[in-house]
Amino acid sequence: MPLILLILKIYIKINISKVYKFIMRILAIQNRMGIGDTVIFLPYIQKISEKFNTPVNLLVKKSSKADQFLNQTNYIDKIIHLEQNKKKERHDGLVGAFRLAQDLKKYQFNKVFIFNSSLRFNMVVRLAGIRNIYQYPLFTKKNQHIIKPAVKLIKKSLNVEVNNNPQIDIDENLVKLAISKYNINKKELNILLAIGGSGPTKRIPANTFLSVMKKITNVKKCNFFLATGKDEEEQKILNQIMSSEFKENCIPLDHLTIHETLPIIKNCNASICNDTGFGHISSALGIKTITLMADTPLIYGSYSSNMYPIIPDGETSVGHDTLGKDKINPEKIYNKLISIIN
Repeated sequence: MPLILLILKIYIKINISKVYKFIMRILAIQNRMGIGDTVIFLPYIQKISEKFNTPVNLLVKKSSKADQFLNQTNYIDKIIHLEQNKKKERHDGLVGAFRLAQDLKKYQFNKVFIFNSSLRFNMVVRLAGIRNIYQYPLFTKKNQHIIKPAVKLIKKSLNVEVNNNPQIDIDENLVKLAISKYNINKKELNILLAIGGSGPTKRIPANTFLSVMKKITNVKKCNFFLATGKDEEEQKILNQIMSSEFKENCIPLDHLTIHETLPIIKNCNASICNDTGFGHISSALGIKTITLMADTPLIYGSYSSNMYPIIPDGETSVGHDTLGKDKINPEKIYNKLISIIN
């Protein structure tokens, strides 16, 4: 009889677990704008997924481009777009808040983790019928640290510690396919150069990159993958590099989507990146990433152990008013690159 009871207990436990997983629907809300803003919060979202043994749905702005780099990540279920901006979009204003509540209600979420202090989102999820709400303390947005409130939220709600290294999953078959598709020579040093940036103060001059390229090609045979956007200044920097003595070793990626660049980045030995989305994605793919922090708070380029920040000469830290893109020292970049590839 005890054996039968034990078997029955195990059977019930297994099936309850299956049912629990089936009905558990979790939403995480991250309403910041950028790619990096989304990547920074991935360790906390992953921990939620692990705790409840189910992938998490993510509500983010379209500008986060999350659908392009998280569509293969196992702990993410659906990417739901928050249509809210300075323009009048679907989820803007009071009427938009009710629309958002209705849009979320159809998913029948059981739990929500809100990575902000907004009363608006608190009310929206209540209107959407979500009973279990975990959120930063309300009305504490001013001068809020990007990471510390998330650490406290997960610790308080789940009683777990979080490793700050984001992880983006990618199909290994795509990584292998990229080797032949883009003629990636694994016997040589493959380096991602993320030369773009969301604003002019983040875009390090082409000459800085060219100086590093000259130094590293003197000691290693290299290929450079140039990731950037279509902005006029970004294209000017790209053209300067593509017109240099290193053009035969450069592969521009500006014609590809972010999704298409992922397997290429995964094949790189290291990355040298402006404060741009590619830097965050690179580090989350497990690539050692040198981050060039010209005028963004240092935490954005140092939160992961895969990140190696370089700050402007003469500075001890970096902020939005540093404006140090012309003071990033190529010698320091080169020395850091040598140290992480050896």
